[in-house]
Amino acid sequence: MTITKSFFFALTALSAAFPAGAADLLETYHAAQAQDAVFAAARATHQAGQEKLPQGRSLLLPSVSLSANSTYNDNNIQYRGTTFFPSGTSRFNSNGYGVNLTQPLFRQQSWLAYTEAGLQVAQADAQFNGAEQDLILRVAQAYFDVLIAQDSVQLAAAQKTAISEQLEQARRNFEVGTATITDTYEAQARYDLVDAQEIAAQSNLEVKKRTLQQLTNAMPGDLRQLGRQFKLEALQPADMDQWVEEAQRHNSQLAVAQAAAELAEKEVARNRGGHYPTLDLVANYSENSAGGGSLGIGNDSRNAAVGVQLNLPLFQGGATRSRVREAEANRDRAREELETARRNVALQTRQAYLGVVNGIAQVKALQQALTSSESLLEASKLGQEVGVRTNLDVLNAQQQLYSTRRDLYQAEYNYLISQLKLKAAAGTLIEDDLARVNQALY
Repeated sequence: MTITKSFFFALTALSAAFPAGAADLLETYHAAQAQDAVFAAARATHQAGQEKLPQGRSLLLPSVSLSANSTYNDNNIQYRGTTFFPSGTSRFNSNGYGVNLTQPLFRQQSWLAYTEAGLQVAQADAQFNGAEQDLILRVAQAYFDVLIAQDSVQLAAAQKTAISEQLEQARRNFEVGTATITDTYEAQARYDLVDAQEIAAQSNLEVKKRTLQQLTNAMPGDLRQLGRQFKLEALQPADMDQWVEEAQRHNSQLAVAQAAAELAEKEVARNRGGHYPTLDLVANYSENSAGGGSLGIGNDSRNAAVGVQLNLPLFQGGATRSRVREAEANRDRAREELETARRNVALQTRQAYLGVVNGIAQVKALQQALTSSESLLEASKLGQEVGVRTNLDVLNAQQQLYSTRRDLYQAEYNYLISQLKLKAAAGTLIEDDLARVNQALY
């Protein structure tokens, strides 16, 4: 049985192990959307960020408060030098309530805080958008990590079968005197090595499955693999600078940094507003009743008032100036962080672009290398039969074939991941992009 046939039977067994009901990439992503703790925390953070706007708006709206009291009084009064006012002890209850309304008319700091709230909501939206894209990448990476780990186990098993056949052939040839014991030792050593590799591959597969389980909160079962639908697609547009420009407009990390820089600028103006006067419309209404008093006479009272209230800060110990200087320093920091984010996004986009372009070239090269390795193995086996190649040559050809095949699988997965990373860097990665990758699975 040739190595090609051995590999064919291994793939047939693998296909039987993955029925039509196996989970695909999109289903795994939907499970992670509902179960991933990191994404759930990002969702809660986004919901909390949406409350910044009503909180900021509340600073410009009227505030109304109600107060009420009920007091028991025990007074003892002794007047000196007069007999007109009676002295003695009086015990009585006094009750009252009041309603107070304050409507800001001019508060520079409150208005700027309201405009900051809009930026904070935009920042929360950008952060959540980034979390959604990050979840797509984490799910795709974990999914394909499981696939390459499964491929490694299957390839190790297939290689083990092929080497075992070579070992048996070496033993037979030694028994009939057509080969030396060295051929048997070589095949046995290679068999023991691939046996150890298979154990390591199985352990790695378990680790990768646990990593995927962390995202979906369920141990993954059968997963769909790359099928005939897989194909290499040239980038559109095929211009790195255009992708960088797209990233500068839509990248989530950059949007967060941009909002932070604008917030820092607003903070400078808001703290400077601490020097400005405030003007409020105030109104209050109260009613009070007392069952007695210092003269022994009870009373009922009602009061209503409407007016404006001006407050002009004159000196606060230098705190306002200090807060302005602090805000200016934070503004400068935010500007530098924004510039750093721009540069990082440009670099990440270029790296992702090259990852796709080089991935296409690498897959094509490995496809050709696989064809060459298969031809080399067949030629080495034929050469061994006619005596111009040794058993070691065949074993080396087998090793090269399986290494090339594994490298090809890894390159295909990396190519698909690089496509998603490029979309994420450009800030345009959505579920539809994952669905297109999912079409390559069977």
